[in-house]
Amino acid sequence: MSHIHVSNHPLLLHKLAMLREMKTKPKKFRELIREISILLAYESTADLALQEKIVTTPLTETKGCELKEGIGLIPVLRAGLGMVEGFWEMMPTAEVWHIGLYRDHKTFEPIRYYSKLPVSPTVQVCVILDPMLATGGTAVEAVQMLKKWGAKKIKYVGLIGAPEGIKHLQDAHPDVDIYLAAVDDHLNEHAYIVPGLGDAGDRQFGTG
Repeated sequence: MSHIHVSNHPLLLHKLAMLREMKTKPKKFRELIREISILLAYESTADLALQEKIVTTPLTETKGCELKEGIGLIPVLRAGLGMVEGFWEMMPTAEVWHIGLYRDHKTFEPIRYYSKLPVSPTVQVCVILDPMLATGGTAVEAVQMLKKWGAKKIKYVGLIGAPEGIKHLQDAHPDVDIYLAAVDDHLNEHAYIVPGLGDAGDRQFGTG
């Protein structure tokens, strides 16, 4: 079964409360997502493989480390776009590939409408970026797309998860670790996370 990593970092929790606040405007909302994503990038990459390299300091040569594996960031359009910049600041050489999924508001099932993946994987670690893990349908479909593409190591990173969505993702893909800033109470009748923060895409882009 996959591991669920829920952050308890004080800075992240402070920023998450600001993100939830209904009065937070889109500009500030985007800034907060970027800042929270930086902290989540730190936590979700703690197990990346390293290899030794020799570096030359102003005084001598010494042993250092560098990342052994290539990293791909896969934001789920459109809400996942806001998380890319924070991750990119921590790993500027990461490749970014986009996939488009949205949830049918009647059936709550994911609808695929866009995929910009190369013919075969060019990285060893794929990180799905999607702020809200609600029903889990979109997350499950995103992982399935990447596995069909040939990805071997996949992580899911979001802001807030609901117990229902976490269970769905774990049941469907028990090999995918989940990283979140918080786990909320439940989904309402419209499949929105409660207490949540509303629609992450609308709040980022001012379209709500």
